Amino acid sequence: MPDAGSIDTVASCLWPQLQQSVDLLVQFKAGTVPPGTTAADLWRARKVKEAILHPDTGEKIPMPFRMSGFVPFGTPIVVGMLLPNQSLARTLFWQWANQSHNAAVNYCNRNASNPTPMSRMLAGYVGAVTSAMTVAGGLTEILRRTSQLSPVARAWALRLVPYPATATANVCNVVLMRMNELHEGIAVTAPDGTVVGNSRVAARRALTETALTRIALPLPVLVLPAVIMSQLEHLRWMQQARPALRLAVQAAVCTASFGLALPLAISLFPQYGSLLVDQLEPELRAATTASVVWYNKGL
Repeated sequence: MPDAGSIDTVASCLWPQLQQSVDLLVQFKAGTVPPGTTAADLWRARKVKEAILHPDTGEKIPMPFRMSGFVPFGTPIVVGMLLPNQSLARTLFWQWANQSHNAAVNYCNRNASNPTPMSRMLAGYVGAVTSAMTVAGGLTEILRRTSQLSPVARAWALRLVPYPATATANVCNVVLMRMNELHEGIAVTAPDGTVVGNSRVAARRALTETALTRIALPLPVLVLPAVIMSQLEHLRWMQQARPALRLAVQAAVCTASFGLALPLAISLFPQYGSLLVDQLEPELRAATTASVVWYNKGL
């Protein structure tokens, strides 16, 4: 599958271009492609469609919650989480903001082959926020009160607190918000597009892969900037710089790290995964003659 995040930013904002892309793909499927259409045109149309429309519902995903919008809309929150010498209240606020954004991204990019009750979504959101704030707040207070660490080691440890808090909460967010998929299963399709049925095996695979992605994603985003900034702060020009310049440097470092981490994390597992039919539930094995089925993992 092509990478949805590689779509041109301007094109992703224009509804007419989206409609043109959808129409071109429909024409291609019907065998009536306009003369002069190239393979590059078709791939670009596919990238536009997959970046903006949900693959199960066909609905337009709001820009702040698309994977192609994850970096520009998520970077301010990352910068906030990594600001040095934060109070407990600010630490908790940024964790809440981060998990609120993550919950919206998870919801908008979920597998939607089966409806998920709003109560399940709310449970996932509350669980993620609670776990993030508990881990972040607990670790922060423990590190500040411990006498076993030197001031330098304590400062380093406090910089790294956002990662375990965010990784733990991300897993809770994904699992709790999509728990219904484990009970109801998700749709699996044969290579010709025929829906074979709902599989709990595919749902477990999809949630596991998504959770691992959410653990990997914040590692370079939250750890790498902390390491880089700790080194830059020893430079004389940084020590003498105004707060606005220091913040701008940190924002640039976070944006670069985020831009690097997102495609790497998303590429760990394809959005459309496959399973051998022999791995499915007995009733689904009997429902198809195909040897492989496909499922939408979600992002």
